[in-house]
Amino acid sequence: MWFPDRVISVTSKSRYAVLALAELARCPACAPATGAPTSIATLAERREMPVQFLEQLFSTLRRAGLVQSHRGSRGGYTLARPAEQITVLEVVQALDGRVGEEAREAGGIWAEGVDALREVFAAATIAEVAARELDVAAGGSYQI
Repeated sequence: MWFPDRVISVTSKSRYAVLALAELARCPACAPATGAPTSIATLAERREMPVQFLEQLFSTLRRAGLVQSHRGSRGGYTLARPAEQITVLEVVQALDGRVGEEAREAGGIWAEGVDALREVFAAATIAEVAARELDVAAGGSYQI
């Protein structure tokens, strides 16, 4: 019987990226329509993440079309689309590749697990993650 070593690979890069994008979504001035960018340094400070790590993540997210970069003294990043249109699955797959391909090949329960994970990630948007965080700050509980 074969047991895959990497059944489902979702790294911490994806988790940090989702949190950073949720931070952008929570900033009304950072919405795609207004175009007011937020710097990596600001995001890193707010989320207590290393600046260089976020720079690497945002470079990949920019190439994937999820964020836009803005140059200049007031430069930084904005979401490329409204937060309601960016799914957690898009973010994960931009950073970690196609989630669970090894498990799909294994079939059976492994493939079912990957399908369930993809379904949850595809249904969750960055806007929902940001809203859930606000709920937690108001006294609820939520983790990603």
